[in-house]
Amino acid sequence: MGTPEFATGTLKTLIDENYVIAGVVTAPDKPAGRGKKISESAVKVFTRENIPESPILQPEKLKDPEFIAELHSLNGDLFVVVAFRMLPEAVWSIPRLGTINLHASLLPQYRGAAPINWCLVNGETETGVTTFLIDHEIDTGKILMQEKVGIHPEDNAGTLHDKLMHAGADLVVKTVANLEKDDITPIKQDVISANDSDLKKAPKITREDCRINWNSNVDSINNLIRGMTPFPGAFSKLRDTDGKSLMVKILKSAPASINSKKQPGSIESDNKTFLQVHTSNGVLDILTLQLEGKKRMAIGDFLRGFNNDLNHLQFD
Repeated sequence: MGTPEFATGTLKTLIDENYVIAGVVTAPDKPAGRGKKISESAVKVFTRENIPESPILQPEKLKDPEFIAELHSLNGDLFVVVAFRMLPEAVWSIPRLGTINLHASLLPQYRGAAPINWCLVNGETETGVTTFLIDHEIDTGKILMQEKVGIHPEDNAGTLHDKLMHAGADLVVKTVANLEKDDITPIKQDVISANDSDLKKAPKITREDCRINWNSNVDSINNLIRGMTPFPGAFSKLRDTDGKSLMVKILKSAPASINSKKQPGSIESDNKTFLQVHTSNGVLDILTLQLEGKKRMAIGDFLRGFNNDLNHLQFD
């Protein structure tokens, strides 16, 4: 059971390890883009191309009796869930070995919809993947296995996504093998952390989460940019002397070893090769950005095509 590209890594690895995929459950097709062309999930496309004999179920409602009857008819020993929806008990209680979920964090840390983004935003240097048994509450079931994954300073949400997708696929296969042998002891999450106040959350990303606050420190802003790249993108408004503004997504940056002596959001540039923005405690080099309605550009390309003197402009 899964929908986005992240879930295809696990499905591919299970196939490569010769597990029989009795069926695949994914999101219904839906219109997307300006033309409202019908879009299929990455998992559906992958299944059709790699295991065309496997039935694909796309329920609108997970409590639909017809869908639940179809699940029973597949006679699956185990349900594997990766980046899908919260399941009702009528679904996760069906298979004899239970229903396991892959989560892109070291649970109980970063429960929620966007663990990859938030661990970067918070400046973590390590994260990981967890397999656990699904129960009544989201991301709280008993932990089966975990694998740590290091976060490099140059990682963003895109590169970390790929690392965790591959690590997670391998961990699922190890978990399934151990469940087959009955060689695994589930651990309650409150044994790992009994105090909820110590836990960092990973809620769904909102537009306001992506807005850059130049009054923050330079490392926090750089981490926000890493955590929101390539999608949905950290953004700010570039304001000119007349008060007009242009929305800009900043997709790559690096803290400069310069102390800030100007108002946060102030710009320094030679209008040819570099663009720097002042923060509360330092200066941030902007390396890649995207103007509203335009393609992403390296800073040199952007400056060559931008007519205004950026030193007279301000980010806010």
